[in-house]
Amino acid sequence: MKLIFKLLGLLLITTFVTVGFLLWYQYDNFLETPVTSTEDPTIFEIKPGSSIRTVANQLEERGIIAHGILFFAHARLTGSAHKLKAGEYQLTSGMKPDDLLKKFVSGQVLQYQLGIIEGKTFKDIVADIRQHPQIEQTLTDEDYKSIMQKLDAPEGMQPEGWFLPETYHFPRKTTDLQFLQRSYQAMQTYLDKAWQGREQNPHIKTPYEALILASIIEKETGLPEERPLIARVFLNRLEKGMLLQTDPTVIYGMGESYDGNIRKADLRTDTPYNTYTRSGLPPTPIATPSKAAIDAVMHPASGNVLYFVATAPGAASHFSVTLDEHNRAVQQYILNRNKAEKP
Repeated sequence: MKLIFKLLGLLLITTFVTVGFLLWYQYDNFLETPVTSTEDPTIFEIKPGSSIRTVANQLEERGIIAHGILFFAHARLTGSAHKLKAGEYQLTSGMKPDDLLKKFVSGQVLQYQLGIIEGKTFKDIVADIRQHPQIEQTLTDEDYKSIMQKLDAPEGMQPEGWFLPETYHFPRKTTDLQFLQRSYQAMQTYLDKAWQGREQNPHIKTPYEALILASIIEKETGLPEERPLIARVFLNRLEKGMLLQTDPTVIYGMGESYDGNIRKADLRTDTPYNTYTRSGLPPTPIATPSKAAIDAVMHPASGNVLYFVATAPGAASHFSVTLDEHNRAVQQYILNRNKAEKP
């Protein structure tokens, strides 16, 4: 009888050892097996509130891993079961189950992007946001009319010019308001820092005035390296009490009536933005200026230049000190343009 019990005990021990070895072998083999998918890369989403069991089952159902229960067990054994972060993840071939788990715990979610291009108006920026498939649209037309209030900006501030041109990366379901908040804060930060390190100028009294002038420089710039000299032209004109006489401000003031051409009648038609009829800076920026345009206002080139005109379409500008010199440069531009247009 004792022998039977000994044999049964030995059998049970052998069984436990065998089962344990098989489980360990399967578990170890599972951890060393790369994920599989019909797509590379594969996009996998962990929804908010998902448990590790739900995630493991979804991975198995999609054929990414072979055994959801082993992924669940691995997460529990490593203490990661309650550390998974919601979001979209990009999975690539060659990753192993432990790589997936670490990625889910790290929160390295898939990022999308949208660039704000310098020289664009706020209307253009809104259109780009509304067309982006991964930005959650929460703002109505009425909301956009009071967008600066929603961004906790000072009362009365207009949105034009206040969104820093950059390429922004963000996870899916970022809202339109969150995107704008990030860009607005980035512009505030950059403008404040640039203002602190500026060269003093009595005609630019506030950071907002610098932003307005930077927007004009952005629209007037043919070549990036000319920005500081263009800034000097406008600062010199402000110092002498001259009209800025810059076409982009007139175009901005024309609004929807602008058809791609600007005529003498447009230059004579008064609007708050017509710098041919009104002195000083316009009331708001006319576009979103780049960092380089802001820097040009804060650190302009030196010189007595008061005028500039392109030497040819798309070419460098000729900067002049006197009106006579400028008029000759304009005539040369017309000649060069006509030559370029001839077949």
